[in-house]
Amino acid sequence: VHRLVTYIFVYEDLISLTCGAVIIWYFAGSFEKNVGTVKHCILTVAFAVLSGLLYLLLETVVSRVLEVEDAKGFMPVAFATLGVSTTHSRMKRTLVVGVRVPVVLVPWFMLCVAWFIPHSSLLSNLCGLLVGEAYGLGYCFCLDFPESVGSKLDRVFPFTLLKRIPGLKYIPGSLAERRAFESS
Repeated sequence: VHRLVTYIFVYEDLISLTCGAVIIWYFAGSFEKNVGTVKHCILTVAFAVLSGLLYLLLETVVSRVLEVEDAKGFMPVAFATLGVSTTHSRMKRTLVVGVRVPVVLVPWFMLCVAWFIPHSSLLSNLCGLLVGEAYGLGYCFCLDFPESVGSKLDRVFPFTLLKRIPGLKYIPGSLAERRAFESS
């Protein structure tokens, strides 16, 4: 059961680790700014578990037809956060490689790009994207919790410790606290 979460920390070489770090920095960082550190941490674990479960379900079917790479690295969770971000985006179009495309197509374009990253599992990335899209469209509403719960969790053990680490940017759980934090 622990492997449903720990697979996101497994990398085979320096190139996949570097690509994973860039993806974490770019996509997960902006997602954390929108939801807060508490919700980001909880959703990271939830997205990892749900992506892993969906991967296990689909892998048995797909492996009969194609060779499937093992799920590893943070990319499935990054694709989940990208899927949520694009479904919640107010923008209709964005620039990708100098071409204006609908925002909802960006994760699918990125999935095609990620196909060329060494030791990257297309199936696990697809599972992450599907989980993120499902959450963004409201199908995983059980993962949502009120901002008041997030504010209360801000004041309990692991998160109070995160606030004290120098150099680490902690984003508060409630929208009002995030706005006050951004303006200061």
